[in-house]
Amino acid sequence: QLFGDIVKVTPSRKAGGDMALFLMSRGMVPNDLLKLDVQHDLPLPTSVIELLDGALGTPVGGWPEKLQKIVLRGKKPRRTQSGNNLSPANFAKTQQVLEAKLGRVVRHDEVLSYLLYPKVFQDYIRKRQRFGDVSVLPTPNFFYGMQSGEEITVHLEPGKSLVIKFWTVSELNPDGQRTVFFELNGQPREVVVFDDSMKETTPVRPKMDPNNLGHVGPPSVGLVTHVFVQVGQTINRAEKLFILEAMKMQSTIYSPISGRISQVFVTAGQHVEADELLSVIEPQQ
Repeated sequence: QLFGDIVKVTPSRKAGGDMALFLMSRGMVPNDLLKLDVQHDLPLPTSVIELLDGALGTPVGGWPEKLQKIVLRGKKPRRTQSGNNLSPANFAKTQQVLEAKLGRVVRHDEVLSYLLYPKVFQDYIRKRQRFGDVSVLPTPNFFYGMQSGEEITVHLEPGKSLVIKFWTVSELNPDGQRTVFFELNGQPREVVVFDDSMKETTPVRPKMDPNNLGHVGPPSVGLVTHVFVQVGQTINRAEKLFILEAMKMQSTIYSPISGRISQVFVTAGQHVEADELLSVIEPQQ
């Protein structure tokens, strides 16, 4: 209803879902959003901002004008379709770039995936390079591991399978490693692994004070993907500080006041809790 009762299919349904989650997490109802000033500093989901900016196109009759001004914080929306401003894709050059990055021949569907979703594709490739093709593992074992004496069959490809039987894990070594004992196709095997659960406890980060206007915190639990400021930097109210990603929803966090960044407690790639302090802003005198 806020967006003009648009057809809700991917990708517009994601923006609708992100908006609903955002409002619920803040205890807001749709009318609360319409009462906001254009210069608000709420970290609205990126998908919602892009939707009202016209990134997915414009519905017949346009977007609700009042909501569009609030979401875009007074910025003028784009007047043309996003695709009109894109340069033609160079498939051959993209394939060369990808092959140089990955060190192997790249399939055409991988080129398309990279062009459509560059961040998602690169994240997927990094995980694949580190862990291999985990899609061949049975889902319960992928999530929960194996019990002592349990046996599973892993189908690598047609005509090629592995029978794995897990036995036990050794006591923790002084260097933080354990030995895992198992059978592979009936042959005893062992492998030494680091026990990540024994890593030093991460220092507790400071919590934000909701009554301190200079305290900047996240709207929810999530991953900090971008940090746009550094200590000592002078900023204006409503200036972009961080981007937070949670459940595929990106939120931009803006400065609640004008002033100087006195402390920054996070870096890109760091997970944060909803009440953690991201940065401190000293108000302008």
